[in-house]
Amino acid sequence: MRMNPIRQFLQLESSGGVLLLLAAVLAMICSNSALAPFYQGFLDLPFGVTLGPLGLVKPLLLWINDGLMAVFFFLVGLEIKREVLGGELSSPAQASLPGIAALGGMAAPALVYFLVNRESPEYLSGWAIPAATDIAFALAVLTLLGNRVPPSLKIFLLALAIIDDLGAIIIIAIFYTADLSLLSLSLAGIGMLGLLILNRARVTRITPYVLIGIFIWVCVLKSGVHATLAGVAVAFFVPFKLPGDSEATPLRRAEHGLHPWVSFGVMPIFAFANAGVSLDGLSLQSLAHPLTLGIAAGLFIGKQVGVLAAVALGVLLRLCRRPSGASWSQLYGVALLTGIGFTMSLFIGGLAFPDPALAAEVRLGVLGGSGLSAVCGYLMLRFFARAESA
Repeated sequence: MRMNPIRQFLQLESSGGVLLLLAAVLAMICSNSALAPFYQGFLDLPFGVTLGPLGLVKPLLLWINDGLMAVFFFLVGLEIKREVLGGELSSPAQASLPGIAALGGMAAPALVYFLVNRESPEYLSGWAIPAATDIAFALAVLTLLGNRVPPSLKIFLLALAIIDDLGAIIIIAIFYTADLSLLSLSLAGIGMLGLLILNRARVTRITPYVLIGIFIWVCVLKSGVHATLAGVAVAFFVPFKLPGDSEATPLRRAEHGLHPWVSFGVMPIFAFANAGVSLDGLSLQSLAHPLTLGIAAGLFIGKQVGVLAAVALGVLLRLCRRPSGASWSQLYGVALLTGIGFTMSLFIGGLAFPDPALAAEVRLGVLGGSGLSAVCGYLMLRFFARAESA
């Protein structure tokens, strides 16, 4: 019997979340042991691709964050397009609940971060770090809870996280770009025109889209806009439906083929490269750093308050309905889990604060806020929410 696409998605994400956690733990071990010089040396290893006078030479860490994460964003773009055109976000009625929750879950963490750092203007550029939810980690926690969580809440969390990702993409495009190169952007635009022609010509093979996508990625990398956005742009041109082709559409083939590679390859590699925090010399003063505290408070306090308040207001005003079969305490438990911002928070943190001197504070804030949200969300759903729903 064929597995439902949403169930298959949830299963892959939750399994990938476990591997993501192991990669983060391994990074912490490497950065706090005799392996630390080798770990840092590995990430600083220069790697390049050259063609005559043209070439790209970057440390391995930047290839991971700019290159592999473009693949991650390509998959996110495919998921967003699928959900908007034929999934959980395909109608206003379906999108209203996770949409309202996502807006609250992005605004409140930014406000909490601002309040913590209002007297430290040099750190205000990190306001978007606690804005997104890590789908893999959050669904991994839900998987540990089994049937204690109704399916409607799992779909709610999935849709909310996808909208969160879309919001993060918009934020990166608007607020985290360097000086723009009009020539590179023009070349990227020509590449997108090529993708549009492929789409209109109903080209079903993925290879032409990928080849033009690589060209667009190089152009965007040189333009000043963050290169990962090229992945999203390419995904939006992959055909979603073709006449008489209900299941094996190009978008679904690309998504299903890429999903295991991203869940079990790209994201764990990213976690291993970005989660290493040296605890040497760590003190209470380090934990109370405005940057660390703002990120952690934004994820743990801002996310749960923003999501739950937005849903409560939406239900009160009859703009949306509570997920079927879910109690308010279960909904609160899921709101806690939205504070797991690991992958996207680390990514935006690197864009907001490229100075290596602040990397430890960013990572501590993300790991602290995400870890606290995961533990409290699990405990809430495991020991308190179940009794009320029963």
